[in-house]
Amino acid sequence: MSGDTGVKETPDRDAEVSLFDRVDQIDRSRVALYAVLLGMVAFYLAPLESGLMTAFKTTDGFRATTPFTPPPAGEFTLDAWQVAFQRLSTGLTNSAMMAIPATVLSAFFGSIAAYGLTNLNWRGQIGVLTLFVAGVFIPYQAVLVPLTQFWSFVDLGARIPLAFVDDYQGLINLSITHTAYGIPICTVLFRAYYATLDDEMLEAARLDGASAMTIYRRIVLPLSVPIFAVTLIYQFTQVWNDLLFAIVLVSDPSNQVVTVALNQLQGSFVQEYNLQMAGAFIAALPTLIVYVLFGEQFAKGVAGDT
Repeated sequence: MSGDTGVKETPDRDAEVSLFDRVDQIDRSRVALYAVLLGMVAFYLAPLESGLMTAFKTTDGFRATTPFTPPPAGEFTLDAWQVAFQRLSTGLTNSAMMAIPATVLSAFFGSIAAYGLTNLNWRGQIGVLTLFVAGVFIPYQAVLVPLTQFWSFVDLGARIPLAFVDDYQGLINLSITHTAYGIPICTVLFRAYYATLDDEMLEAARLDGASAMTIYRRIVLPLSVPIFAVTLIYQFTQVWNDLLFAIVLVSDPSNQVVTVALNQLQGSFVQEYNLQMAGAFIAALPTLIVYVLFGEQFAKGVAGDT
């Protein structure tokens, strides 16, 4: 019997020793790192969670609870989302009409400029590149006065007698402004990417008699999909979220973009925080969609994969 008891106790003791060994083998620094990362995630997501909870509450429910708690019983509503969407629908359309052309054009022109500044050799190249880099650091506030004077002098509605231009002149001015303002940063991003391209491949194309534009169209442009994704996401986010240029350059209420309309989501007598939070999420949704659509290519572009 004693022999049988000894045999049965041995596996239990081995299991206990194995468990203690595994606990001792845990990398405490890795556990601490994960704890810090989880704490940072919770810290940065807390405002989003608070805003989302607020958007689903009634005004009385928001007053009766803290912002980050779920709506209490009977205080859950979608009215704020419906009202916010109705008030922002025109602004969303105007922002799309303005931001999409500005994003695509600035990325395209930046790509061509970067190709000429990276893969072609010509006199004055460094000086032109310096101007592009300097353009990245010009703040919006520094160009507001000359910009408003320029658009008051260049009246597109008077110079181009088309109903579309006259009806959407503010949006056209804003789109052209963002296109011009976005070309420097797009050029810098594309140039950093084009500097990693294989020079032997481009030189082989030149030896075969291909022109500069043929090389760009058939070789460089197809290889630029990842960096185009990076540039489009960055530029679209900047243009879509702009408020300063939109306030200064657009005076027609029918041409207001979504950021201006969102700034006007205020109650008549009290602040409707649930309405403002719902409007903020609706206004941010297009940028989130762009990230989802181009996320894979964005990762490749950041990593420098061709």
